[in-house]
Amino acid sequence: MGENEDRTIDERAGNGRDEGLRSSAAFLIDEALGFLFPAALRAAAEVGVADHLADGPRTPAELAAATGTDARALYRVLRLLATRGVVAEDEQGRFALTDAGQALREGVPYSARAAVLMLTDRTMWRPAGELTHCLTEGTTAFEGIFGLPFFDHFAQDERTAAVFHVGMAAMSDAENALIAAACDLPRTGTVVDVGGGHGGLLIEVLRRNPELEGVLYDRAHVLAGHRLGSDKEIADRWTLAEGDFFTAVPTGDVHLLKRITHDWDDDRCVTLLEHCRRALNPGGRVLVLDAVVPRGNDPHQSKALDLMMMGSLTGRERTEADFAELFARAGLRLSRVLPTPTVLSVVEAVPA
Repeated sequence: MGENEDRTIDERAGNGRDEGLRSSAAFLIDEALGFLFPAALRAAAEVGVADHLADGPRTPAELAAATGTDARALYRVLRLLATRGVVAEDEQGRFALTDAGQALREGVPYSARAAVLMLTDRTMWRPAGELTHCLTEGTTAFEGIFGLPFFDHFAQDERTAAVFHVGMAAMSDAENALIAAACDLPRTGTVVDVGGGHGGLLIEVLRRNPELEGVLYDRAHVLAGHRLGSDKEIADRWTLAEGDFFTAVPTGDVHLLKRITHDWDDDRCVTLLEHCRRALNPGGRVLVLDAVVPRGNDPHQSKALDLMMMGSLTGRERTEADFAELFARAGLRLSRVLPTPTVLSVVEAVPA
């Protein structure tokens, strides 16, 4: 083989490598720009664009007049949202809300607006931008930015607390009935919703189980916003209990912990689970309702939530093996994992 032929082969190999690197660069740059979609989604949610599209398509100028925004800037936001199917632009330049975008409206069943505003709030956004701190220091970025641990920050005043607790309630509303249906509960007895927020899950549990009684257990400032009294179907079957679940939990036949364990490190979770075990009536169970990180590299919401936990809290999303280890340390035994139609699973534990 001659020198020219060798050079040609080397050039072809080099061109192939260059093309691969060009494709890699284009892919990574596109991925790095991905943060602008939730930024656009938040902007649309804040000004209430979706509510003004409930009756049909409107032009950016019409929407801008209705929302008190700049028409040109609003068009640019809508154009990006259209690329992800939240809205759709017609040939007349009008935008319509798609089926996928309907829950951005306020006041509709399962509205996600408050959840979107919570997930894109600066309290979530800024720590996510400081994940390098988590890598180099091994600690959350939240306290260094806001001066207080996560839950202390949200407890400091009513307005700040509402961002988180109203947002979490909205995030949960669409999944609560599905999760309640997946829980294997006794016919009679007491269910304690530990750290149950405004009570959305407990409402669904009591609706489905007319002979059960329920206890909603949380901090006083959280319980102030509870919704249990709004449902006549469960009247006289619920009570409120105020307290700190790291100190004690009320006695019951089933303890529900929905989106609780992922907030806390292993030692704190063991403390909480030990309190639950001690407060169980004979034959009782603990149901941890959290995402279970699956094996492999397929996309799963738990993997994104895990980085949110890393930036803002001391907890993490866990695998089935992680849960089994936590339970064992707390004197419990993992008995089964029940999938639900949501991202969460029912991770059931019984006294060991």
